[in-house]
Amino acid sequence: MVKQVFDKSRIDQSIRYRITRDFMDIIILLEILKSPLSGYDIITTIYRKFNFLISSGTVYSTLYALEREGLIKGVKRDRKRVYVLTRKGEIFIENVLAMQENIENLISKIFGGKYLMYNNV
Repeated sequence: MVKQVFDKSRIDQSIRYRITRDFMDIIILLEILKSPLSGYDIITTIYRKFNFLISSGTVYSTLYALEREGLIKGVKRDRKRVYVLTRKGEIFIENVLAMQENIENLISKIFGGKYLMYNNV
């Protein structure tokens, strides 16, 4: 039996991982917009939404970068540190959400154009 070269589930997982990794800052800001979250909360939320475990190093380095940029602020709540959006973070997310249609069009061009091209062969 010939080993299948392209495993659809692995390709799917790889694409989801790449998109999530590249949009990690926006994903985190959108989740924090809903409610204050700890780093652990973000890791579990990403696991539930995207069905893969992102490393804590990736999440915490993104959180620290967002905090340095002034988009979020860490506050002590009970025995853990949770993150909340600053006003600057709220404005940033408002701008990102205003561009949602443009982002969707770009993704459609990337995948839609390729799909149409290959189906016309």
